[in-house]
Amino acid sequence: MVPAHMGRAAEPVYRPILAARRGELEALGHLDSAFAPMLAPILSLSTADGAVVDALRRLPPGLVPAVDASALPDVAESELARWGVPVMPVIGLTDGERRLAAHGAAARAHTGRATVRLRISQDRAGPDATTTAIERIWRYAQLAPEQCDLLVDCGDVCCPADVRATEPRVRRVLDWARRHAWRSVSVVAGGMPPALSRLPADEPVRLDRWDWLLWQRLASLGVGYGDYGVASAVPGTEPAGDRLPTVRYTGDGAWWVYRWSRRGGRGDERVADLCRTLVSAPHWPAAGAGYSWGDHEILRRARRGAGAGSTTNWLAWSTSHHLAHVLDALRRPAGAGAGRPDAPPAPRGRAPRGGEIRRAG
Repeated sequence: MVPAHMGRAAEPVYRPILAARRGELEALGHLDSAFAPMLAPILSLSTADGAVVDALRRLPPGLVPAVDASALPDVAESELARWGVPVMPVIGLTDGERRLAAHGAAARAHTGRATVRLRISQDRAGPDATTTAIERIWRYAQLAPEQCDLLVDCGDVCCPADVRATEPRVRRVLDWARRHAWRSVSVVAGGMPPALSRLPADEPVRLDRWDWLLWQRLASLGVGYGDYGVASAVPGTEPAGDRLPTVRYTGDGAWWVYRWSRRGGRGDERVADLCRTLVSAPHWPAAGAGYSWGDHEILRRARRGAGAGSTTNWLAWSTSHHLAHVLDALRRPAGAGAGRPDAPPAPRGRAPRGGEIRRAG
């Protein structure tokens, strides 16, 4: 387990920021309930329709997501306390007084807790001004610091230069955070490039996980880990990129991106060929289909036991495996295995927006 900031016990250890699309929600719905207490997803909502609320009701027992409704209009229908499902509100530093009061009501109605999301690219005030903003949150939401998890959101970290620029800024924020009795502190970043359509097709391509490397450099400070799943942290980007069958498969320190056009136009043939290639790769886990629901679905396609699926399915399988992989990596002893490299190998190519790529073989 990753300890909380300032030595306080922290549960859970992993806080991914996920768009509340069908693919991500399906992956969460198939999470092994034994791992639910270790995971606190932050769901970024673009709509608040009945399908999202129904999906929240189907989450495994013990999995209580935080919900970021900042993109929704500030109306009664967006108030989380009215939804009738256990969630934690996500609070922004610039939220208005009415929304802060509604977030406080939601926290008291469900878990008694909230998540404060500090975006270092947007919330760039000095430490004293940030403290003033935080105290305003606690006052209008009627919450104590001990009821709040702090999420330090670094946004897009897609290359070594991003890591070098972001690390000192995060360290300054963490120095400031020690002034307050947070329930926990986690650092979140996204390392997936926003566009994959320029990557080679019909071969696995390696992309370094710079978000994971950034956290490794900070983990000794006792902060929890978060990321953007297998999606980009750049606003307005979609995980699919194009219509080719695409699986983003998480490995130790890297993603392996499979974009498949082989075998002509039949989708089921292309997906079956993609999945057969993946399950024979060195980064396919020893547990195989038992590793996650997503791995089970990939193996079914490799054996032609199901159809091709859709962009939603490919995202769901990728996200499911990613959640399992990160939880597995966080439970390893420090320094065990290849999941905690001090530095990735030298690049042999360039992905969109600076993500390092390497082709298999």
